[in-house]
Amino acid sequence: MASPLDQFRVLIAPGLHNSGPGHWQSRWQLHNPAFERVRQEDWAQPDLDRWASRIDHHRQHGRDSRPVLIVAHSFGALASVHSVARHPAGVAGVLLVAPADPDKFKVAAQLPQQALPVPSIVVGSRNDPWMTLEKAGDWAQRWNSVLVDAGALGHINAESNLGDWPQGLETLYFLAEKAQNKRAVAYDFCV
Repeated sequence: MASPLDQFRVLIAPGLHNSGPGHWQSRWQLHNPAFERVRQEDWAQPDLDRWASRIDHHRQHGRDSRPVLIVAHSFGALASVHSVARHPAGVAGVLLVAPADPDKFKVAAQLPQQALPVPSIVVGSRNDPWMTLEKAGDWAQRWNSVLVDAGALGHINAESNLGDWPQGLETLYFLAEKAQNKRAVAYDFCV
């Protein structure tokens, strides 16, 4: 049976310290070996430009030419937004899970203050220590992103004990369908 993800390359963009084996990002990649993972040079140093450049590199030097869906977590979400805002070509959509608070990292001014050029979803948690749901909602509104209230899941990481996090995967499928519909409309408009 075809998956909504078949039309896309899926690029995993972890946050600080990478995502360990118990993290849903790592589990998704284990179950989906075609998912590619961004490798940062220094997982302990959150440098927005460097991290975004690594995402750019992975997007441009992937295994195939299908459009990319980026699945980002925490500071990886901020770096992904920065990457896509600078160079949107080839990106079909971004799933931004528990983005870190840009003010805590002093990068808010470097992030786009307007709608992202691709479909996007921000998943926030009611008790995330890295960014309140209200603030996640403010950024989602700026970026014209769909905001998903995931409930009280902490930072939506390994400590949240989500296992394979099927609700998150359903959200990724929704993003894939949204991106596919946008591509179909663009194609119909050009024909």
